[in-house]
Amino acid sequence: MNKVTIMIQRKDSNSLVKKLHEEGLLEIERINELDISEERMHPDVEIFAKYELRISRIIDILKNYHKEKRRFFSTDFEKKKVKSKSEEEKIKEAEEILSEIENEVLTKENEIKYLDAKISELEEKLKKLEYLSIFDIDISWLKKTKYTIVRCGLCTDIEALKINDEIYFEYKKIGKKKENLWVAIIVAHSSLEKEISQIKNFEEIHIEGEGRVSEVIKKVRNEIQEKKREKKEIEEWLSNLYKERRIDLLAIKEEMQIEKERKEIYEKFWKTNYTYLIEGWCLSENAEKIEKIVEEVTDGNSYLKIEKVSRDSEKPPVHLKNPRWAKTFEMLLEFFATPRYNEINPTIFIGISIVMFFSLMLGDAGYGLVIFLFSIFAYIKFKKSEAIRSWAIVGTIVGLGNIITGLIFNSFFGDFISRYIYKDTTKLLYSANIFGIELPIDAIHKPILILSITLIIGLIHLNLGIILGIYQNIIRGRKNKIFEEHISFILLEIGAGLLIGERILHLWEIEGAILYLAIIFTIIGLIFIFKRKGPMGFFDITGFMGDWLSYSRILALGLATTGMAMTINIFGEIIPTIIPFVGFILTPIVLIIAHFANIILQSLGAGIHSLRLQYVEFFNRFYEGGGKKFIPFRIKRKYTEEIK
Repeated sequence: MNKVTIMIQRKDSNSLVKKLHEEGLLEIERINELDISEERMHPDVEIFAKYELRISRIIDILKNYHKEKRRFFSTDFEKKKVKSKSEEEKIKEAEEILSEIENEVLTKENEIKYLDAKISELEEKLKKLEYLSIFDIDISWLKKTKYTIVRCGLCTDIEALKINDEIYFEYKKIGKKKENLWVAIIVAHSSLEKEISQIKNFEEIHIEGEGRVSEVIKKVRNEIQEKKREKKEIEEWLSNLYKERRIDLLAIKEEMQIEKERKEIYEKFWKTNYTYLIEGWCLSENAEKIEKIVEEVTDGNSYLKIEKVSRDSEKPPVHLKNPRWAKTFEMLLEFFATPRYNEINPTIFIGISIVMFFSLMLGDAGYGLVIFLFSIFAYIKFKKSEAIRSWAIVGTIVGLGNIITGLIFNSFFGDFISRYIYKDTTKLLYSANIFGIELPIDAIHKPILILSITLIIGLIHLNLGIILGIYQNIIRGRKNKIFEEHISFILLEIGAGLLIGERILHLWEIEGAILYLAIIFTIIGLIFIFKRKGPMGFFDITGFMGDWLSYSRILALGLATTGMAMTINIFGEIIPTIIPFVGFILTPIVLIIAHFANIILQSLGAGIHSLRLQYVEFFNRFYEGGGKKFIPFRIKRKYTEEIK
């Protein structure tokens, strides 16, 4: 990574910013050290932001009424080919589009809001009318005259209506089951208005108009339908407009966003009356390109300084360089943390180990084949989606890994082949001898062997982390920490391992120089561990042992996958005996559904625990993270494609 400092005349700033934006080679950062004026927001930012906001509002309105069926994981975006234009030309184009449709779209939206309010009002009126339809009276009766008063409403306590013998009422229950709710109509002399207003648990229904309730209901329903028809016509007009102008609106919105981004970058510059000072970062291989761009844009009337940053610095942003196959695993590293500039890039190591651990934990050739085929399909079908494509590549690799481990450990949909095809559950998938090793290995009947393999793999993985920690301290110039933090554990592993294997496990016999060397290594390792941590060093040792034993989860998950698959096969085998005739049809259906569910469940477990072994056990040996990803100042186009 190179540090870039550019000083240019203010008259050249627009041309340079545009060129840097198009090329996407420089990450521009805010300068904090210099005692000079910081550039405030560029005045044009507000102009482009307003256009973006207006266009976004129109798009949101139109999209809200566009009922196009969305495709699952749709990644096909129609791109509009656009020519390079000046700021003034882009503003003119935005104004033309907005002048054509903005006022009309906003008017139509207001009409819909009015219609929605009117429909809600009518529906509320209809609800009240339906209560009155029980009596089918003339609505004009519901009022106070010189001699009478008529009221209608909802009542939750009929006894409350019986406050005066001169007040007459009729009612009908409308509440469901035990719900106490009645609709009631009250008739009395007008002089009893005060008594009526004091009736408890009575909510009056206010309706204006005239005519029989049944006639008014019919009229209101027709009016509601008419309003809905008007609303639908407007919605269809807006939907058609969106289909016609969608790409134009999205394209000009994207152009406004690009111009706004160019103007916003000025906030990171420092200025004098005649110059701008720009600082940032670029990749070492792009240094000459940056130099050429600045030279061409300013005709040499500029100051440019590009200096390579030393590896032990923590300030620069981080750009991960990996082989093509390993790039798909960068996202898994970033889930944890981006490495610092002076840290090792562990992407390749976690890519290899995740594939290996996942394949051992799932460990079924049939399941691996399903994952492989689904991943290939996803890659082809959704290849325009970078995220889906990346996950599909990971799936393809781990699918192949599972096919290999499944064949090694005698598992193809559990014991499906031996149970349904060979008709002999003791028979292996195949028989082979490679370099004196009998394959396949029956994992179910040889768990101790599998446990030994997983613990050996775990020990190698942990020591790889220790070796990477040694290398990392070397490049950071912290050589004094190498022995205390790393080599002490290696010596303890060798020494204690030899002694435990000889004295406790009786795996071998050691004597003479090797015995003394083992004792010396053990003592030296313990001394430096306790020297660095004191009594707490004991927990470093037990923690390392715990991390090592944690790799036994590979065995547990592998056996769980095979065991569940075998259980599914056994259940499928007995279905025909439980359900005669129909059972033969149900068996393949049950097997497919159950195995598919097992693939999802076990893959989820294998994925989580594979990542856990990276993030906790492996990274604990050397990795810290906390770096900042290199994000160059670059145009991002989704709906447009610039042509010359």
